[in-house]
Amino acid sequence: MLMNPHNSIAGAMNARPQTTGSMPGTLPADLADQVARALQEDIGAGDVTAALIPADTLARATLVTREPMVLCGSAWLEETFRQIDPLVKVEWLAAEGDQLPADAALCEIRGRARSILTGERCALNFLQTLSGTATVTRRYADVVAGTQCRILDTRKTLPGLRLAQKYAVRCGGGHNYRLGLYDRVLIKENHIVAAGSIPAAIRAARRNSPGTEVEVEVETLQEFAIALAEAPDYIMLDELSLDDMRTAVTQRNAAGSRARLEASGSVDMHSLVQIAATGVDFVSIGALTKHVHAIDLSLRFQTL
Repeated sequence: MLMNPHNSIAGAMNARPQTTGSMPGTLPADLADQVARALQEDIGAGDVTAALIPADTLARATLVTREPMVLCGSAWLEETFRQIDPLVKVEWLAAEGDQLPADAALCEIRGRARSILTGERCALNFLQTLSGTATVTRRYADVVAGTQCRILDTRKTLPGLRLAQKYAVRCGGGHNYRLGLYDRVLIKENHIVAAGSIPAAIRAARRNSPGTEVEVEVETLQEFAIALAEAPDYIMLDELSLDDMRTAVTQRNAAGSRARLEASGSVDMHSLVQIAATGVDFVSIGALTKHVHAIDLSLRFQTL
């Protein structure tokens, strides 16, 4: 049955979307909740403009990208229309993770005109944002292709959309860093000051969170040597020079340490090539999710 645009969308939060195409791992468990919140924010008490259209008017719409992109977020688009009107049908013309040129058609949407128009903005907001994240991630991932280096995201995400953006990073060929403050200890400068020293902070982390991976941030080779001696799982090289990164890799290897090295800070496409060549394991880039460039999409609509 059609969800009346004048009614609340409450109660439509628990169903899961049906998706098309290959998926970069599991979808976020809160996907339906994300969509429900977005629809509530947009529709509120009802879509007063869509109510101008006769309830039985049918329509067809083709979604087109106006710029090159990596497609990401198809499940969010489908869930948007499912929550509004399960009778709306989406036929995908490209798969999740596909790289597409400008003017490519992404999907066709058929159903009641009211439903399509009510869901259009939310559906496109999700798709343009997640495709934007996937697209920029693919650009960075392509730069390090063929090396041992991997691209990591950060916690610099849009509030409420962290799991969605981290999914998009995977869709673009990147890798997820910790999801939040609960799944890895990351000891940064202020933690070290508060704990008294790098060794004190690492040892406290081992005591307080046994079994949890521990990472420590260092800003000099002297701090690196101290951290390496404490055998953390990861060491973040923050704003180190290329020469110092190479030295850190050499020292780690000579020590037979299993600590993985992550470069961070002031990374762009040019510097990434040089950083990857130092032998570090990861490069974390906040811009993947912080500097959002939404893909320019167009929904070409016609009634039937």
